[in-house]
Amino acid sequence: MSDAALKSDTQDIVVDEVLPHAPETIWKALTTGELIGRWLMTPTGFEAVKGKRFTFQTTPAGAWDGVIHCEVLEAVPNERLAYAWKSGHRDNAGYGAVLDTVATFTLSKVENGTRLRVVHSGFVLPRNDTAFRSMGDGWKKCVPNIGVVAGEQIAQKKLH
Repeated sequence: MSDAALKSDTQDIVVDEVLPHAPETIWKALTTGELIGRWLMTPTGFEAVKGKRFTFQTTPAGAWDGVIHCEVLEAVPNERLAYAWKSGHRDNAGYGAVLDTVATFTLSKVENGTRLRVVHSGFVLPRNDTAFRSMGDGWKKCVPNIGVVAGEQIAQKKLH
């Protein structure tokens, strides 16, 4: 099958929001393990370094152990972070089906803060319908929470 044919079967989740914080503050929320755990899931072994492999653990299902295998594909401080997001098991249908995607976070300074564009790409339909629907809803909640976590970090700095 050609790349064009494969592309036509994939869908992307896109969430684009302006958060009222500087890119450096958003970057910290995107790249600090403890903070990632507050808006997404706690990563194991994460560093914002190209080639670094890390994992997330979520609810297992069927033959899938719930581990999400990731690798940092790009890390440009205060501008762009991308990582591979692979999970699932070939014996699973629905939740826990094989997933081979990329999550990309792009930060752009704007007048009132930072525009954060999250693109989670490569969902193969219909195989990844369940993940596409649930993660689409999930990212819509996670992105504003990144702003909340970033704001809490600013407030903590002011207290100290």
